[in-house]
Amino acid sequence: MARILIVDDSRISRRILRNILEQGGHEIVGEAGNGKEGYEMFLELHPDLVTMDITMPVMDGLESLEHIVTADPKAKVLMITAAGQKDKMMQAIKLGCIDFVAKPFDDQMVADIVVKHTS
Repeated sequence: MARILIVDDSRISRRILRNILEQGGHEIVGEAGNGKEGYEMFLELHPDLVTMDITMPVMDGLESLEHIVTADPKAKVLMITAAGQKDKMMQAIKLGCIDFVAKPFDDQMVADIVVKHTS
């Protein structure tokens, strides 16, 4: 199964994602609370997949995505979106994200998207 880095400023969202992904047999190699930490952890851990919230302090998910894809063009970054973020979703596609997951999380949808991009 996949080695996954979770990047989200919400501790609750990180815990929910961790539970969904671990139930799917994936290994959570790290958690970060902002985009800067996420980028630094990506460079250190080289995960198979990153789940990245868009709206975060210090460095947002779009800027972190841009840094990650610049460092590793083959990186797989799955963006986490809230309602009403269509413009940011379009920007994320241009920057190289592989897919989106909407909050609130649908456990099966999250599991299916992760399997789709890590198999």
